[in-house]
Amino acid sequence: MVISYEGVRVNGNPLYHWIALAVSTAVVLPVPVAILAGWTPPWMRKRQRGLRLRAYGLLCIYALMLVNGIPRIADASFETVMACMSVGFGFIAATAVLFLLAARKDSGAQTSGAFEPREG
Repeated sequence: MVISYEGVRVNGNPLYHWIALAVSTAVVLPVPVAILAGWTPPWMRKRQRGLRLRAYGLLCIYALMLVNGIPRIADASFETVMACMSVGFGFIAATAVLFLLAARKDSGAQTSGAFEPREG
């Protein structure tokens, strides 16, 4: 059963979605693009091995924002918005996998380093 609202936008005010996309573009997008271009943020200098995986994870988060926001801005049908939300769950899963792989890669790099001899 599909609920129909005559003359009312089901997806809400598109201005809010435009604002969310603008803020996410300004906040989320520059860091992974800069990392993939070769820049390393100062707070991540000790975790170099998984850096590219984290950048791809952040790009998945940005793609999630796009895939959820654009259909609502376009005032797409309920079915289209739900399909895009389902694709968004795929981006959430990909982000989680990429962040876990990055953490695993970094922990392997820290434990395989040179050990200092013990005093004793």
